[in-house]
Amino acid sequence: MAKKIVSDLQLKDKKVLVRVDFNVPMKDGSITNDNRIVEALPTIKYIIEQGGKAILFSHLGKVKTEEDKEKLSLAPVAKRLSELLEKEVTFVPETRGEKLESAIDQLKSGDVLLFENTRFEDLDGKKESKNDPELGKYWASLGDVFVNDAFGTAHRAHASNVGVASNLESAAGFLMEKEIKFIGDVVANPERPFVAILGGAKVSDKIGVIENLLNVADKILIGGGMAYTFLKAQGKEIGQSLLEEDKIDLANDLLARANGKIVLPVDGLVTKEFSNDGEIKAVSVDEIPQDLQSLDIGPKTIELFKSELQGAKTVVWNGPMGVFEMSNFAKGTIGVCEAIAELSDATTIIGGGDSAAAAMQLGFAEKFTHISTGGGASLEYLEGKVLPGIDSISEK
Repeated sequence: MAKKIVSDLQLKDKKVLVRVDFNVPMKDGSITNDNRIVEALPTIKYIIEQGGKAILFSHLGKVKTEEDKEKLSLAPVAKRLSELLEKEVTFVPETRGEKLESAIDQLKSGDVLLFENTRFEDLDGKKESKNDPELGKYWASLGDVFVNDAFGTAHRAHASNVGVASNLESAAGFLMEKEIKFIGDVVANPERPFVAILGGAKVSDKIGVIENLLNVADKILIGGGMAYTFLKAQGKEIGQSLLEEDKIDLANDLLARANGKIVLPVDGLVTKEFSNDGEIKAVSVDEIPQDLQSLDIGPKTIELFKSELQGAKTVVWNGPMGVFEMSNFAKGTIGVCEAIAELSDATTIIGGGDSAAAAMQLGFAEKFTHISTGGGASLEYLEGKVLPGIDSISEK
């Protein structure tokens, strides 16, 4: 069934509750990357252009102590949002109560208000994270309609998404709509050939994704630390490279079921220390010395992956190919990023997390069709799971 979108709602003069994902990285009280705020702008602008009163709320980090509240206030986010919208954003440093209700009552059509970090409610029995029904009902009482634009939390049933949606007419924001369209469609009905590229440290993080993609993808290219458990399952000597010993049998099983769909590295960049400064050499995966560890895919694997990508019509990438935070082991991630970016006639999607950070850091963000704003949510979506935050949105 198709979900309602914000453009399906009557917004004029309405109090529009908007669950955004403003869980931005912060350092010393300053925002270090405002991408999630920027991604929410189309929905917010549409609401205020239609004469709605935008009441925004979001979580930020994990709030476990009273001290956390000082570090994790959304006040700096309100300031940045005001700059990006070029209009005043009222910030209310409360999550409930008379002060918040009074500020909402004073809003005029086209106004924007942001209230305090929803996770502040977790200090008293995890009310937000455990979807406390009274809290969801209370937040729903603050608005006339609800727009969920926070894909990053769609895999969680919280009071601020599922709790509110169960008490109000709801719709997806434009960012949520994009995520449903790109990642949902990839799982349901990809244009072929469909190539998935998976990286990152652990097989255990991606088991569900690999199992689901074996039924959907035409090829699955595996790099990153997780590749070495597969190589070990093939009987190869992997030296000191990352290994999940308890996942070798599973890797064997996945390789058997893959019927040639899984493509593994043929070489890697090896070194003695987990450091950017040691001696590095490229070696075949059949010749990794026992005392060395591989921290990136090698040049022959980059070429192999490039050739596997040729002609692809749909590409999904989740997870770096090596320890890309260290410049000497970023070559594999850069190579894959370039290879995907050069595909002229393909839908190219990054499933959030480290690969999204890498693409942005490397200056390739504009070259992709879609970069997901939710790491965990996009992984679970790729697994084919029902995401409660999406499921709770009203049907058209």
